[in-house]
Amino acid sequence: MSDPRPWIYGTDHDDPDPRTRTPGHVYVELIGGPLDGQLLDVTSYTPEDRADGALLISNHGVYGPGGRSDYVPSDSDPDRWTWNGDTA
Repeated sequence: MSDPRPWIYGTDHDDPDPRTRTPGHVYVELIGGPLDGQLLDVTSYTPEDRADGALLISNHGVYGPGGRSDYVPSDSDPDRWTWNGDTA
C-alpha cells in the first residue's frame, strides 16, 4: 500500500520517512509542473520571500538535472503555489 501523505520537497532520497511534517513548521502545496503534489517548508521564509515564490531544483523539469522549477503563490490560495515554468 502506498503512503497517501505528500512528499516533503528537499528531503534526502534515502530519508526513511520523507513524508513526515515537522511540528510547528509551515508548508505550502506545490501545484502543477514536475513537483506537483509535494509540500515545501516555508517556515523560514519572510513575508516578502513568500510573496516572491521560489525557484526549486528539479531533476524532472524541462532542463533535466540541475534545472529549476518556478513556483509562485496562487492568487486564490496562499497555501498553494502554482508552477510558472522551468528555467536552466
